[in-house]
Amino acid sequence: MDNEKKLLDTLSFPADLKGLTPAQEKQLAEEIRAFLVEKVTTTGGHLASNLGVVELSIALHKILNTPKDRIIWDVGHQSYVHKILTGRKDRFDTLRAPGGLAGFPKRSESEFDAFGTGHSSTALSAAVGFARADALAGRDNFTVAVVGDGAFTGGLVHEALNNLSPHLRLIIILNENEMSISKNIGVFSRYIAKIRSRRGYFRTKSLTRTILTHIPLIGKPMFNLMSRIKRFFKDNLFDSNYFENLGLRYLGPADGNNIEVVETLLREALSKQSSVLIHLKTVKGKGYAPAEKNPDQFHAVLPAGADQTVNFSAEFGRLLCERAETDPRILAITAAMADGCGLARFARLYPERFFDVGIAEDHALVFAAGLAAGGYRPVAAIYSSFLQRSYDAILHDIALQRLPVTVMIDRASLACGDGPTHHGIFDVSFLNGIPNIVLYAPATFASLAVALDRALAGEDPVFIRYPNTGDLACADRFCHGAFGLYASFLPTDPVDAVILTYGKVVTEAVAAADALAARGLTCGILLVEQLKPLPLDRLLPYLAETTAPLVILEEGIRSGGFGTNLMDALARLPADRVITPRPIRLLAIDDHFAESCAGKSLYQRCGLARDDILAAFAALGLPLSP
Repeated sequence: MDNEKKLLDTLSFPADLKGLTPAQEKQLAEEIRAFLVEKVTTTGGHLASNLGVVELSIALHKILNTPKDRIIWDVGHQSYVHKILTGRKDRFDTLRAPGGLAGFPKRSESEFDAFGTGHSSTALSAAVGFARADALAGRDNFTVAVVGDGAFTGGLVHEALNNLSPHLRLIIILNENEMSISKNIGVFSRYIAKIRSRRGYFRTKSLTRTILTHIPLIGKPMFNLMSRIKRFFKDNLFDSNYFENLGLRYLGPADGNNIEVVETLLREALSKQSSVLIHLKTVKGKGYAPAEKNPDQFHAVLPAGADQTVNFSAEFGRLLCERAETDPRILAITAAMADGCGLARFARLYPERFFDVGIAEDHALVFAAGLAAGGYRPVAAIYSSFLQRSYDAILHDIALQRLPVTVMIDRASLACGDGPTHHGIFDVSFLNGIPNIVLYAPATFASLAVALDRALAGEDPVFIRYPNTGDLACADRFCHGAFGLYASFLPTDPVDAVILTYGKVVTEAVAAADALAARGLTCGILLVEQLKPLPLDRLLPYLAETTAPLVILEEGIRSGGFGTNLMDALARLPADRVITPRPIRLLAIDDHFAESCAGKSLYQRCGLARDDILAAFAALGLPLSP
């Protein structure tokens, strides 16, 4: 075992990669795979996609001059091997932990991370920008964009391709890992790809060009004729090549899990001094049998010991399948996240009513608007952090036309593992400014069912947000009220303090109420499930009968959020509805991206934890004895 791990433990990365023999490279790849399986199955994270790019990552850092030559990973969760090869192996026990190694490339983490890519399909646009900046400044370095794991299904990639110049020092690696990007062109294409991937192929091709073009009179015409004949047969056998039609030099397809092949293609690409696309085929989950057999299941794995409980996503999927059984108008839409958003079963049961549009959230919602206008009831499930791409579609195509589209906002909360790129903390703020929509935040599975039924029965655009957790464990604390507002006290009950909140941060509110109870103080909790329009008629009775200090607790951005909207609405109440003044404090996420830090939970980092609530009440004048 010591000998097997010797390379990974002793090499100075990435400098020592350049001296490795093919046998050593193979050994290193095996060691890295074993290391990834050991570490990621413990910490949690993206496993299968990283197992697939081990050889590619080694070849990139061996052939390129990093960090002068830049590598931009898309999607960024493919970057674990890159991190290992750039001096961060010893930090893998902290992967995705507060203050630890990020699960995506992060500019502040390493000079080798040229660009942050937590969301898909952005790398090529950034790479074109880098390469253009280098051209303008007269620099001689290369920029490499590794586009794969479905990222090519995003429309932004095609916008970038349309914008690039063939003369930039840019290498695009299309990492195809069974994502149905390319046409199956059979045995002959594999034979040609095998020939093109050999070291001698490009030397022979270059030598032929040199010899022919130096033959007087007939040399150049002969070479041009051969090129035209080659192109004729290539176009007729393989169809026209999309990339070459854009002016790119195209190399491949080739085996991306063969280091020597990848190195050969990279050397050829570097020699062109221009924009080149290398098409590689890799095996997602390579080298780890469970992941190779079920790459979707091992795309992202939970930390060791974590519960695989039913969450809101799975419950939503179950509910939608039930409703679709009796309503043929119900359609489901996902942006390449059928499993993550709970729609895999719907896809199996109703394949003709299920649409995976790829990583194209903006298109997903305009498509949904068209379906709604055509008489159907589309339901689109999208992560909160990815919904941000769809702002114009929500405003212009759905809300303005008041179309009955239902959007399920998954992962609507702080993302403890994935971090700032995946925090679902902005949706309430940006949706609050859009007219004609309804926004729900169900706290229980029962409330989720009510919200979904209301959405499917109504005529307004409805957005339903929920976290990546199970049913609310403290639901029994809220015995008063019905869907939309739950309360732990009656309007006439005397209370010393009130907390008003929504979403999973209610657990901190309950902890604070218990801490106050231990001090002899009664704290009532209002749990809101309708965020827009504000449920003032239901809230006012609870706020009118008491002058107790009020803390509004929000796991979202302060600016434009539920709390600021509520405080503004209370200040603008007509004279006959004005409530008795009382001290109010809003605890929400201030103007930052909620970066984690070691030793603190994200709630503590954002000022939303139990002790922060107690401190807020103390500042409002509530006597808190130790």
